[in-house]
Amino acid sequence: MMPSPQLEDLSDPGFDPFVIEKLSTGDCHDPYPQIHALMQRGSVVEGSYRSQFTSVPDVQMGHLPQVMVLGYDAVLHVLTHPEIFTNKEAFSPNLGRAFGNTVTVMDAPEHPRYRKIFQKAFLPQVVSKWGETVVDPVVDRLMAKFLPHGRADLIEDFTHHYPFQVIYAQVDLDPAQAPVFHKLAIAQLLSSIGAPQGQEASKKLGDFFGALVEQKRAKPGTDLISHLATVEVDGERLPDDVLISFLRQLMNAGGDTTYRGTSVLLTGLLTHPEQLKAVAEDRSLIPQAIDEALRWEGPVASTFRYASVDTEIAGVPIKKGTFVNTVLASANRDPSKFPQPDSFDIFRSRTPRHLAFASGPHLCIGQHLARVEMTRALSALLDRLVNLRLDPDKPAPRVTGHILRAPEHLWVRFDS
Repeated sequence: MMPSPQLEDLSDPGFDPFVIEKLSTGDCHDPYPQIHALMQRGSVVEGSYRSQFTSVPDVQMGHLPQVMVLGYDAVLHVLTHPEIFTNKEAFSPNLGRAFGNTVTVMDAPEHPRYRKIFQKAFLPQVVSKWGETVVDPVVDRLMAKFLPHGRADLIEDFTHHYPFQVIYAQVDLDPAQAPVFHKLAIAQLLSSIGAPQGQEASKKLGDFFGALVEQKRAKPGTDLISHLATVEVDGERLPDDVLISFLRQLMNAGGDTTYRGTSVLLTGLLTHPEQLKAVAEDRSLIPQAIDEALRWEGPVASTFRYASVDTEIAGVPIKKGTFVNTVLASANRDPSKFPQPDSFDIFRSRTPRHLAFASGPHLCIGQHLARVEMTRALSALLDRLVNLRLDPDKPAPRVTGHILRAPEHLWVRFDS
């Protein structure tokens, strides 16, 4: 194996960008009463979703005209009409500055052209191979640290590290470089508010990934970057700027959301021990348990679109230039689609499907990899942590955040 390129730390190595990560999640314990109250007012409510839960000014979007779109049908309408509700204008001021020319910031015809190349590298038959070669070794390494003790905090000891270490393995990252890699990935987000560390981090990650892509093209393996660097559709490969922008975003879009999804899955099952027991005894229930966790507490509660023309949603006029807060959490807790929507129930009907991965042309590219990671993590925990249960001497888990949702702790006991 060739050594990976070396990362360069920020010029001020003591600078801590992780405060932005904490601020972006919010500390709201339960946003759903407010979401349900908003839904009672209609499918379209003027204002921003973020302002419902925090008084901290939004320096990126606070001065722009915004509406919230609520409920399953209205949210699905926005997500599946990209010719009206676009991504480029919605995300250029934030994600575009942080990551560059990533597919999230693209519209047609550019978006479908490059997405079909990415999709080929993320087909289920491709990502399933990474389960044993990439995912399982990470699971084994993390679990070895707490298996002998009979107790653990599954967030601090497992899920908060698990998907990020999968990414490190995918890029053949020297473990010693992991802290700098994570710091730079988070620091990129500061570009959207004009902080110089944001652009510095983006450039340094870009240099690192540029060298890594060149290396993988010269001698490809079976890892994710080798696939992305060499895959072709109709004789076309991904341009370097598109591929490098995607890799810059991978830590946030892939690692963070999978950490949150896995954490919520474990929380839902552990707080409903009868359902945990059912899954432990019948592993064919794991896919529906994952889907219910994603519906119940999707990792991302709200996303943006931009009204590119004068239009309407559910009969409500929407002016061109309006930023549309597309509240995914309201779709997944819509009582007209999901009876008793606030309950975690892996046995509920799967119709309609949840929108945690969005829908339409921007449906999450990495959803198959996320399912592989969540499946293998849950299977390993059920196999090795005998009599897994919440720790009665510790506080019960609480999922927090108004935009990005996850529990801070998940204390458990098991028979070691």
